[in-house]
Amino acid sequence: MHWAEELAKRIVEKNPNKEEYVCAAGISPSGSIHIGNFRDVATSYFVYKALIKMGKKARFLFSWDEFDRLRKVPVNVAKVDSTIEACIGKPYVDIKNPFSDIKPEYDTYASYFEAEFEESMKKFAIDLDYRHQAEMYRTGKYKDLVIHALKKRKEIFDIIDRHRTQDAQEGERDAYFPISIYCPVCGKDTTKMYSLDEETMVGEFKCACGHHGKFDFNTDFNCKLAWKVDWPMRWLYEKVDFEPGGKDHASINGSYDTSKEISKEIFGYEPPIFQGYEFIGIRGTTGKMSGSSGLNLTPDTLLKLYEPEVLLWLYSKTEPTKAFDFCFDEGILRQYFEFDKMYDEVKKGTAPDYAYEIMEYTKVEGREVKTVPMGLMVQLGSVVDFNVPMLEVVFEKIGLSYKYEDFKDRLDRAKFWLEQCSPENRNVLRKTRNWDVYETLSDLEKEEIKVLHDYLKNNKFTLDELQVELYAVPKKVRNIDTESKELKQIQGTFFKNVYKLLIDKEKGPRLYLFLFAINLNDYLPLLDFSYPKTEEEAFVPVVEEVVEEVVEVKEADPVEPVLDEITIDDFLKVDLRVCEVKKCTEIRKSHNCLKLVLFDGIKERTIVSSIKNEYKPEELVGKKIIVVANLKPARLTGVTSEGMLLAGTNNACGCKVIFVDPSVPCGTRIK
Repeated sequence: MHWAEELAKRIVEKNPNKEEYVCAAGISPSGSIHIGNFRDVATSYFVYKALIKMGKKARFLFSWDEFDRLRKVPVNVAKVDSTIEACIGKPYVDIKNPFSDIKPEYDTYASYFEAEFEESMKKFAIDLDYRHQAEMYRTGKYKDLVIHALKKRKEIFDIIDRHRTQDAQEGERDAYFPISIYCPVCGKDTTKMYSLDEETMVGEFKCACGHHGKFDFNTDFNCKLAWKVDWPMRWLYEKVDFEPGGKDHASINGSYDTSKEISKEIFGYEPPIFQGYEFIGIRGTTGKMSGSSGLNLTPDTLLKLYEPEVLLWLYSKTEPTKAFDFCFDEGILRQYFEFDKMYDEVKKGTAPDYAYEIMEYTKVEGREVKTVPMGLMVQLGSVVDFNVPMLEVVFEKIGLSYKYEDFKDRLDRAKFWLEQCSPENRNVLRKTRNWDVYETLSDLEKEEIKVLHDYLKNNKFTLDELQVELYAVPKKVRNIDTESKELKQIQGTFFKNVYKLLIDKEKGPRLYLFLFAINLNDYLPLLDFSYPKTEEEAFVPVVEEVVEEVVEVKEADPVEPVLDEITIDDFLKVDLRVCEVKKCTEIRKSHNCLKLVLFDGIKERTIVSSIKNEYKPEELVGKKIIVVANLKPARLTGVTSEGMLLAGTNNACGCKVIFVDPSVPCGTRIK
């Protein structure tokens, strides 16, 4: 049974008589919606489809959390509009569209990024029931539930406190209000409530901008519940049955643990079935996959590389708790190959049972997949510069009847991948003969090139005949009759020499396909060394001397003597664990310290480290480090630090954090 169907079965068993089941997902439009968030959508979408398959009525609810505050400005936004920085603290829906020059039809920051994402969803034919949270709050839809939460604020505090590692401060419970008021003067949520009359539901607040005011929760709606209260409130309002979330929300004492108790104890609603999911990796590129980082890995960007069915297939075949990678390197060709194999087997009726279940969730209405090999598209397309008529001719010459209608959906994707992600894999014929390589060849190797040239010059061969001849050339030149390991090495060297003479690389497409597919007259002259160098070939360009920048090398500290011996038992008392940096911020009143929020495999923990002068916060987010996890907490620069990271400090290099390979799971002990 497909994992989505198992979840759908649990949903129905939990509430068998419900008329309509609600699967929910939600995203804050903090910037271009990155592909990592799409796992939220895909997970809920597959469960929604599984419910429909079971014959149940279901709705796929998508919440735009546009009433959240702007926390930081994405890199791509800051480049076009430096004034957005002043809007930190305002809700996304109240901030101007930074790209109004190119998309003037969108008035706000929120609407621009929402439209960008919604357009990409159409390419998957995913029909979402959008809910805009600014509208829901500001029209008073949540009024009664907001007032209820405020009246239960102390009980909510107690629930949240149960899931905290730090003890509550004296008076903290009485001063707690699970609400943020957007200031009517500055528009930001830099406000603090300090009183509430629970009979009239009128509160008093002050803002960092200097404004003091009253807020009547019966008539004023420009406010928003805190996240861990807002989430269960919306479960109740929408009658949500299922909602996924990242593994950080699923951790012990994480958001879901807290919110489900608030849902039951405060709102009297049985929380929905929750499915935590693993984060998605990226191979072949760098940077944190985050919408606010400026690394624009949106669904639309991925659709320039992957067909929508292949993207859905990656999510469908991988259980939510397991990670997988989007590949910008050659791994993408392997993914296409595996998809095509499963797709064709399902179409022929020869696939194993699980393949039918996986493929059922990859269908995109109105589209038909044509499994033209992506690897072949890349190899041959680069040779003919993705010229459509020439590609059709090439396919026909190698015995494949693919026409433009068959490969048009993959043509631009193959070209985009080759040019943007893997330009080193382009196979471009040289303009002149490669004398530098030719002159390094032995006499026998040169003779092999001559024999090949003379054979090709006749232009009377089939594809199979050419393949046989390529393997036969070294045997003829060297008078070898028997197959051997040594012969295979000689043949391999011969192939490398041909590639180097033609495309300046030691390997390329299968040589017999390559030579048969492309125009003979384009490459035959590159194998003809029967006449001297031309003026162009003999020309030696003048290479300007490059003066390297002198980097000051600081003297290293003297090597300290090794400390006294300890036993293995002494060492094992120190709990060294791999942790992932989830957040990193500067501490305003500290010149040297950064505050790092880490995930240690069990829970989030906060540490303070004096590395502010060595690293920018964004350089550390997403990295894995080693932390002394059982170090007694200490109060540093006003923050409780729950551990210490490992770093090497030396005059020669400064303070350098020890990073861990990303494949090592969080929580792994170093021993």
